[in-house]
Amino acid sequence: EVQLVESGGGSVQAGGSLRLSCATSGFIFDDYSIAWFRQAPGDPRREGVSCISSRNGVVPYADSVKGRFTISRNNANTVYLEGNSLRPEDTAVYYCATRIGGEYQNWGQGTQVTVSS
Repeated sequence: EVQLVESGGGSVQAGGSLRLSCATSGFIFDDYSIAWFRQAPGDPRREGVSCISSRNGVVPYADSVKGRFTISRNNANTVYLEGNSLRPEDTAVYYCATRIGGEYQNWGQGTQVTVSS
């Protein structure tokens, strides 16, 4: 069974940092790109944050996080999203998903990030 489990969310003050983890299982990790999305309170849309390929190629999706968020992956089936200089507008539920053939699948349950001013 394919599973993606996010963790590492929490509450932080503006200017602080967090590192989110996406632990994956049930598939060949090196065959997939993994993407991070976020959904702000009251917004029905999920905004793409960044994506990393199996060869560590990074595609940034959101201009608002460039220079502040970094995506990475290790050899233990985990993808990370590190956010620095966090802003209140970064408050959202953060999700990870597999990406293959342009489709996003196998969404995790999400992890809440709250940034207070």
